[in-house]
Amino acid sequence: MSIWSKIFGGSARAEQVDYYDEALALSNEGKFHEALTSLRLALKESPGDPVVLQQIAIAYTRMGMESEAVKTYRHVLQRNPQTPGAHYGLAFLLLRQGERGEAIEHLETFLANSPSEDEAKEHIAHARETLQELRGDAGGEGDAP
Repeated sequence: MSIWSKIFGGSARAEQVDYYDEALALSNEGKFHEALTSLRLALKESPGDPVVLQQIAIAYTRMGMESEAVKTYRHVLQRNPQTPGAHYGLAFLLLRQGERGEAIEHLETFLANSPSEDEAKEHIAHARETLQELRGDAGGEGDAP
C-alpha cells in the first residue's frame, strides 16, 4: 500500500490474497493439495459459495479422492439444486462408480440448466455424447461399465 493510500484511506484490497484465484493458479500447475488449502481459505471468506465448493470437488477428483468429491458435489446440490457444474461433475463420478441411472439423471439436469452454449460448449457436447451412449446402452443399467 502506498503512503498516499494510507494517508487518504485507500483500499487494502490490493494487499489481500485472493485465495480463489491463487487456488486456480495452483491447480493449473498441478499442485492440487496446495490448491485445496487455498480453496478452503476462500470458503472461509465466503461460506457455502457453490463455485468454491465445486472447485474443491474438482481438486478432490484430481487428487483421486472421488468419494470426497461426490460428497462435495452433493452438498452443493443440496443447497443449490440447479447448479449445472455440480450435476456435470457428479454425473461423471457416478459413472466411474457404475451408478448409470443416477448419472443419467444428473446429465439430463445439467443439459436442462446448462450455461450458454459459448460458455460451456465442450462440456455440453461431452454431456450430450455421454448421455446418448448411455441411453443406447441402457440395457445394462446399474452394471459396472
